[in-house]
Amino acid sequence: MKKVSVLFVCMGNICRSPTAHGVFEGLVERAGLQGNISVDSAGTHAYHVGSSPDSRSQKTAASRGVDLSGQRARQADRKDFEQFDYIIAMDRDNLSNLQFIAPPEGKHKLYLLLDFAPELGVKEVPDPYYGGDKGFDKVFDLVYAASERLLASIKAEHQL
Repeated sequence: MKKVSVLFVCMGNICRSPTAHGVFEGLVERAGLQGNISVDSAGTHAYHVGSSPDSRSQKTAASRGVDLSGQRARQADRKDFEQFDYIIAMDRDNLSNLQFIAPPEGKHKLYLLLDFAPELGVKEVPDPYYGGDKGFDKVFDLVYAASERLLASIKAEHQL
């Protein structure tokens, strides 16, 4: 069985997508599916390549039992469309940036994370970078809820 691969993408890969990466990886591990599902994250811009996740993201995640400290920012590129089955954007701007670099045969892999949790009534994960700590809590909550639904969808689709 082919391993299902998931890539989470935001702008700089230091706040939202590392949070989603860590949360989803934890859910995959708890479900015992780490042999079936791989997880990564990237940014559409190269602002922070090589950097650790934002300290506020790490602090928020750690307070909820998720460790982001081993992650390093990287920029998404066209090769990701060959490697990943699901490329999940945090907002419409980053989705648009990904659509621009996607080969025609890879566009079907693109999703907005919160489309997996329509009951939340929010379409985009807000960027908490310029706000206070409460923004990071909100991001974590949105990401967690949508990640649970995403995992359920992947399990059903791939019969895991």
